[in-house]
Formats: sequence, C-alpha cells, structure tokens
Amino acid sequence: MTRILTLVAALAAVALGSALFMGRPASEALVMPALAEDTAIEDLVLPDRVLGDPEAPVTVVEYASYTCGHCGNFHGDQFKKLKAEYIDTGKVRFIHREVYFDRIGLWGGIIANCGGDMRYYGISGMLYDQQDQWLASSEAATIIESLRTIGKVAGLNDDELDACLADEDMVTRLVATYQHHAGADEINATPTLVIDGEKHSNMSYEALKEIIEARLAEAG
Repeated sequence: MTRILTLVAALAAVALGSALFMGRPASEALVMPALAEDTAIEDLVLPDRVLGDPEAPVTVVEYASYTCGHCGNFHGDQFKKLKAEYIDTGKVRFIHREVYFDRIGLWGGIIANCGGDMRYYGISGMLYDQQDQWLASSEAATIIESLRTIGKVAGLNDDELDACLADEDMVTRLVATYQHHAGADEINATPTLVIDGEKHSNMSYEALKEIIEARLAEAG
C-alpha cells in the first residue's frame, strides 16, 4: 500500500495545470510539462501504433479518451464490428490516438503504453471494456490499483508497472504526442474519427461503413 500511495502522490501532480480546451476545470486539465530550451514537442512525439495491414487502402484514426463514456460505447460496438469486417480483413489500417482530458485518462494511457506494441491494443481494449469498474471509485489509490490489475491481467508484473508509472520521460512524451496530433487535427470532442484525412464526429456503424465503402471504391 505504501508503494501505491507514493505513486499516487507523484501521479497526482504530473502534468496538471490551466485548462487546455473543452471547458475542463483547471484542477483536472493537462498541460505540456516544461521542456529544455532546445527541445521541440515534435521531437518527443511517439510513433503511431497500427492495427491491421500497414498497407491497407483506407486509414481510420480514432481520437479517444479512456475516461470518455461515448468512447467506451464506441469500442464496445462500432470498433468491434470495424475490426471484424475491415481491420482483420486487411481493408482498413486503424490507429488509436489517446486524448488526455484529465490525469485519470493519462494514468490509463501510461498503463496501456506500458505493455509496448505487443500488448497495447489488448490493454486499451480492456480499459474501455472495464470503464464501469476502474472508474467507479473517486479515490486515486483505488483507481491506480484497478489500473495495475488490468496491467497484470495483460501480463505485466509489479516491477514493470512501477517503472512505467514512475517514468517521467514517458509521461512527457505521451502528453506531447497527444497535444501534437490533437492540435494538428483540431480535435475538440471524443470519439472523433479521421478517415483518410477527413474528420468525422462519432457515428453509427452503418454510417461509418458507408464512408469506408466509398473510400474503398475510390481506392479501386
């Protein structure tokens, strides 16, 4: 418990500051940590993690937050259908980009990224599928422990989780990656989809399928 409380104290202070956008209260919003004078945000941006065939004719980028209920619903419905019909069949290249509205969403991102490429989509899927459980508490220590449990189910051990949760460089890179991409694509709500460079609001699977089929037809 001491180790968890120490981590909670550190994480509670990480990357917090004035409101970024979308009306989030200043006490919860995230800002970019201070950088050295010769460091640009672009130098810190992490590579996208691609799900599906990297050469697929259509690219779908989803901007989503682990604390967003609509994002959880999207992953429980539209995403599962998208994966079965288009991603697993090599027609769509899918990229999930994390949005951090608050420190809890960032904690989820730390756990998801802790597993590396091999475990990323498995952990992120569990975070969405189990939102009702790990977001049920208002206590930071309980939330952290629930997130650690998800990481352990995915195959991470305590030492690996401790290292990830204490990795200030990774936190900086995660926030930089979020701000870089979300700023470039002018993201102001989640989930938001960018399909072959065109931004779309959350939609039904039927509407999403129609857009993808049109793109596939254009690609020949």
